Amino acid sequence: MTASIDLRVWRQFLAVAEELHFGRAATRLHMTQPPVTQAIAQLEKAIGVRLFDRTRRSVALTPAGAALVPEVRELLARAQALPARARAAAAGEVGRVRLAFVSTIGFERLPAWVREFRALCPAVALELVEATGDVQLEALARGEIDAGLVLHSPGAAPAGLACLAVATEPLVLAVPTQHPLARARQLVLDDVLAEPLVAFPRRILPSVHDAILALYHGVGRVPEVAQEAIQMQTIVNLVSGGLGVAWVPESVTQFRRAGVVYRTETEFAAQPGRRRAALALPGCETSLVWPAASDNPALARFVDFVRERGLAQ
Repeated sequence: MTASIDLRVWRQFLAVAEELHFGRAATRLHMTQPPVTQAIAQLEKAIGVRLFDRTRRSVALTPAGAALVPEVRELLARAQALPARARAAAAGEVGRVRLAFVSTIGFERLPAWVREFRALCPAVALELVEATGDVQLEALARGEIDAGLVLHSPGAAPAGLACLAVATEPLVLAVPTQHPLARARQLVLDDVLAEPLVAFPRRILPSVHDAILALYHGVGRVPEVAQEAIQMQTIVNLVSGGLGVAWVPESVTQFRRAGVVYRTETEFAAQPGRRRAALALPGCETSLVWPAASDNPALARFVDFVRERGLAQ
């Protein structure tokens, strides 16, 4: 007999410990007394420790027996809770979701989601890590995260993954406060495209990077990249320092950095040869992505949670 995992024996031990009487313990367990007495004797033999002092008139716990009582109570309580916990885990009510995210979704929307999801599913551990899209895809491939919130051009989500679009937004122009473009009533695209550019490397946002390049190539220009940076906050800081202008997702405007002005597409003058319709700047989309074959019920719960909130424009 392996006493440490035989729950029936531990239930018998606890009944005797609480009743301090083998007959009453047996009645409580709906048993006769001899099997209970025999089970306790076998338990003591298996662990090599006397748990009860017995006389004809009394039963008392030894110090070793008394020390086991709270541990056995906890063991039995946890064992009793296991079926309910298994059902909760299967329903995604307990578990773990390792979620990576790009900084742009972290300015406002993600904190609200985390707060609400933790209130709805307090037994699900939501582990967050900020990472660029390329790092997220590598981590997903290695099984190091369960899902990611990635940025890409509309309709250009990473292939080979389940995908749920959660936000769309235009790009805006970040300009140093002291630059003439910051004060111009209207912006001329040719003037903007002639400015040095602070940009992100293609590897971290290939589809958005290509859309920005297409904006330049469409009017016969090649961008003069003054500096590359990975994090959007760093890009904005470099713009503040006067290194150039930058195209960033509109959500970045929530990062209020002194020395930077954000200009939107409605502030651009119509291009020559076009009607006065507003200039159409590239946009971007944020999607929740995860392995389609994932069998993590907690992740499925989180995906449903995000899906219920719909696509935020």
